[in-house]
Amino acid sequence: MIGILIIAHGSLGESLMECAKHVMGKEPQQLAFLAVSNHDDPSSLVPKAQALVAKLNSGDGVLVLSDMYGATPCNMVGQLLQPGLVEGVAGVNLPMLVRTMTYRHEPLMILVEKAVSGGREGVVHFNRENCDRYDQV
Repeated sequence: MIGILIIAHGSLGESLMECAKHVMGKEPQQLAFLAVSNHDDPSSLVPKAQALVAKLNSGDGVLVLSDMYGATPCNMVGQLLQPGLVEGVAGVNLPMLVRTMTYRHEPLMILVEKAVSGGREGVVHFNRENCDRYDQV
């Protein structure tokens, strides 16, 4: 199974993990987060991230998700990348995380594709026409 690490600002990673646990209805395995605050020195957090990657990797690789492309967490992910072994995707959201948890038995590069499509397809502009079924609530 592919390990999943979330590196994000503040408590976002922990919150996403808790939400994914709720949605999936079970305790996620090989899933961890690393919080980055504005008081942290990123260079001191990279060794912690490397240790988490090593812990999460059972031989199938690790997908590292960050919250925002170009921000500090994403820059940290860039230092962890090892093609085919440790891959990264920016823009983590709950649909992306649930999708990755669902398809983590697939090869790592397929999981990268699933993460990106899950994140993209999880962002939807909804209106009265496509949410009428909720009128009954």
